[in-house]
Amino acid sequence: MPHLEAMKNILSNTLGLRRAELSADTPLLGAMGELDSMATVGLIAALEAHFGIAIADDDVHARHFATLGSLTAFVRERTRT
Repeated sequence: MPHLEAMKNILSNTLGLRRAELSADTPLLGAMGELDSMATVGLIAALEAHFGIAIADDDVHARHFATLGSLTAFVRERTRT
């Protein structure tokens, strides 16, 4: 799953997380102290830059940031449009 591997790299680089500990089931929002509001903005910017997508404020919902898998699915959908 190429998107998941890219997402692991982005989270690792953006938030300073250990890539080896990340999986699709890794909880993000509310479970990870590193992912505060400012880090979320930085993560969105990194996703936009890496995948060449635009994420509007209205498109950002907590459900997308529930787990690494849900965030990966969200990005995958954005890259298809």
